[in-house]
Amino acid sequence: MSDREIDQQLVERIQSGDKQAFGLLVSKYQRKLHRLIARLVRDPAEVEDLTQETFIKAYRALASFRGESAFYTWLYRIGINTAKNHLAAQVRRIPASVGIDSGEMEGIEGAERLRDFDTPERQLMTRQIALTVDEALAGLPDELREAITLRELEGLSYEDIASTMDCPIGTVRSRIFRAREAIAARLRPLLGTRADERW
Repeated sequence: MSDREIDQQLVERIQSGDKQAFGLLVSKYQRKLHRLIARLVRDPAEVEDLTQETFIKAYRALASFRGESAFYTWLYRIGINTAKNHLAAQVRRIPASVGIDSGEMEGIEGAERLRDFDTPERQLMTRQIALTVDEALAGLPDELREAITLRELEGLSYEDIASTMDCPIGTVRSRIFRAREAIAARLRPLLGTRADERW
């Protein structure tokens, strides 16, 4: 049975009055949703609240969930909208590091160059690269940051990203390409790559 089918069964149990089934969905997606919202908001004090708010909104809206998309796609869309609404309501943003760890870097193209931790020089270079990627991500427009985060860090398919972001797949591809190009431009001086190379 696929994850989507398992999620759909849990949703149906919740819709039939089994409140404990929702706890299983929360356990399954809390960490990923928290990480997603942290990429968008980056204020740790707010991320916890927004993650809880997303689950509350999802629980209240579950009666209308029909399974036309995967549960996690639907949940992520609620999370993104909740984060966007929060940011729109803020008078000013407090900048903070996005904080990619080396485990998450594995999803990023060219990460094999970052896996050699044998020397202090390589460790320093890895930290500098991670900081540069953090800064590049933080500087991206929201729609580019959301698209690249969902693809490279959350591992969603283009179809799921399109559904989550409520836009055509072509738009998703364009946003991911532009985000990758912006990150590559910031990494070129560190990696010594040419302009025609991505990493």
